[in-house]
Amino acid sequence: MDFQLTDDQRALQAGVRELLARRFDREALRAAVERGGGLDRTLWRDLGEAGFFALRLPESEGGVGLGLPEAVLLFEEAGRVLLPGPLVDTHLAAGEVKGAAGGETVVTAQYGALIAHLAESDVVRGQAPAARDAALGTALGTALGTAEPVRSVDPLTPLHRMRGPAPRTYPPEAVLLTAAEQAGSAARTVDMAVQHACEREQFGQPVGGFQAIKHLCAQMLVRAEMARTAVYAAAVTGARAEIAGAKLLADEAAVRNARDCLQVCGGMGFTWEADVHLHLKRAWVRSWRGPTKAQTEEELAADLLADAR
Repeated sequence: MDFQLTDDQRALQAGVRELLARRFDREALRAAVERGGGLDRTLWRDLGEAGFFALRLPESEGGVGLGLPEAVLLFEEAGRVLLPGPLVDTHLAAGEVKGAAGGETVVTAQYGALIAHLAESDVVRGQAPAARDAALGTALGTALGTAEPVRSVDPLTPLHRMRGPAPRTYPPEAVLLTAAEQAGSAARTVDMAVQHACEREQFGQPVGGFQAIKHLCAQMLVRAEMARTAVYAAAVTGARAEIAGAKLLADEAAVRNARDCLQVCGGMGFTWEADVHLHLKRAWVRSWRGPTKAQTEEELAADLLADAR
């Protein structure tokens, strides 16, 4: 069996990376930070026109007609550049919520007490039917009247806390696509750490020449590659246990790689101007999306025990 990406998949991945480099470069990222993570509706529509949200819709319904393996490639690239917004929720709503596939409608979802980008979204899923059917263009914080803003550790992810019972079902696809974002972030922090280690000099040589820095970078690479492999495998099989394993590995890789990248970059990495802290904060926020680590471990353990029996 060939586990390598096909030429078409590589072309898709390269095309998305090129699009994001053109439409959401570092300057756009820092601008988004300054405005508190507010969504760029023009960029959202551009993503829709490029097929980001309609990727898995059948061609007969106006979609691209591809599958989950191709979708994780897109979300991996989105994670690399810290693209803000409820990307996963809008992608999953394509074909169900009018305007989601083309990027005209921003869709968020509630899977726990906290919900991201509520005030900027048009539709929320996972709430009562009245909330799902709220008129497009209505701010959900106003439409629902059951949310209060909370301070988010990630300046690119505004959060609200919902009152009342919180949904406890987590669509496996949402978990996997979020894991793909985490894998992309983990890979990006590897690149950042290696670049700094090669450019920064101390005692007359690049800091990357020191054994401690080499070990940190090597460990980061191993985590990132393991997470990517697990995400790709889960996308092919679609098995809940595979998705659970991918989430565990991707969450760990994103958080620990960002922390190690901070160490490699030294004092510079701890400044607001460096982007490393943004990857760490987004990794923290993503890790609470979906089942907790304990719930994921229990699900994986139950599957392993079932196989053993």
